This record gives sequence, structure tokens and C-alpha cells, in this order.
Amino acid sequence: METQQEIPPAEKVAAVARPSGVRQSLPPKGSCWYCEKPLDAVRRFCGKECADAFDEEANYTG
Repeated sequence: METQQEIPPAEKVAAVARPSGVRQSLPPKGSCWYCEKPLDAVRRFCGKECADAFDEEANYTG
């Protein structure tokens, strides 16, 4: 019997509410766009905290 892993409701909401504007248009650059922590060549942010902080700052700076 195979079990499916259920996605927690909070993550479902975050995935739907995720902004598709500025954050998604950023190219991966090998480091976090918010804190400059080194990353692989695919990721844009090191974690949710930096991604959310980037979005919040983008909302205030235009």
C-alpha cells in the first residue's frame, strides 16, 4: 500500500499566494538575492525568510 505525503495547508496557501512578479523574474546568480549567501546555480533565495523579506522590501521600494 502506497501512502501519499500530504502537503500542510499553510504550504498550499503559500504556494498559491506566492508572488509571480519581481521574485520570479530574477535570474539565479549563485547567491541569495537578499542576504548574498552563496547558493547553487538554480536557487534565487537561501530560504523562505529571505524570499519574504525581499518581497516585503520590493513592496515598499516600488
